[in-house]
Amino acid sequence: MRLSTVEDRAVLLAGGGVIDVARASDGRFGPDPMVVLERWTAFTAWAATAVLPPAEPLAGRAFDAPVPRPRQVFAIALNYPPHAAEAGYRPPADPLVFTKFPSCITGPDTTVELPGDRVDWEVELVVAIGEGGHRIAAEDAWGHVAGLTAGQDLSERGVQLLGTPPQFSLGKSFPGFGPTGPALVTPDEFPDPGDLRLVTELNGTVVQQARTGEMIFGVPELIARLSAICPLLPGDLVFTGTPAGVGNRMSPPRYLGPDDLLVSRIEGIGELRTRFRTGASRTRS
Repeated sequence: MRLSTVEDRAVLLAGGGVIDVARASDGRFGPDPMVVLERWTAFTAWAATAVLPPAEPLAGRAFDAPVPRPRQVFAIALNYPPHAAEAGYRPPADPLVFTKFPSCITGPDTTVELPGDRVDWEVELVVAIGEGGHRIAAEDAWGHVAGLTAGQDLSERGVQLLGTPPQFSLGKSFPGFGPTGPALVTPDEFPDPGDLRLVTELNGTVVQQARTGEMIFGVPELIARLSAICPLLPGDLVFTGTPAGVGNRMSPPRYLGPDDLLVSRIEGIGELRTRFRTGASRTRS
């Protein structure tokens, strides 16, 4: 199943078009996509047997973030060995966790205002929680996943690395710094949801590529580790980490500018297209 959001209404993707969830279910589910996630078990049971109407064309409308208002957004640093190496670190023995504040979440085709001159890219697989829980066992973790989507953990490195020791979350949480989408794809849609290809292109040139099977901590372990401390809630997002190839580790460093087009793709999910414009006021960096 592929689920997304159009004009803040939950939609199913089918046949190149969309099916409005609230209308198809006679108001039982939706239109709010967050309410659909709150009732994930009942919703998936309905969707598996429902006789759905024909899909409608998007007709000039655009997809929004498939999970537009998560209550918690977790993010994982240095979760691919080559990225840890390019950053000058050994692979961590435990997940390095920070947050992106939920107000940064945006959709798959957007323009982001640059708050400084050191904004960097990080393509990531993003996990959305369906059935919440506390102390979820790794072997049960996929059963708590509503779906997978593509994400960019945009980062203003000047803010992220400011201070001793530095702190990550504010520099990764400016408006628009969490592009996600275009769809939330349920794990059963993939031959192996734990091994998907990720690619980032900057102005048509590939700058990142890897497979999620290379992650140090895979999706089940991340869910187990996070839920051992924080109860996971329906609609929570987990940005699972980025592979090597980020701009601040290039020589010389390469940061995003107002003429750049960033395209991020994940196998079986789709692509994000992110453009940039100069901000009215720039951060210290």
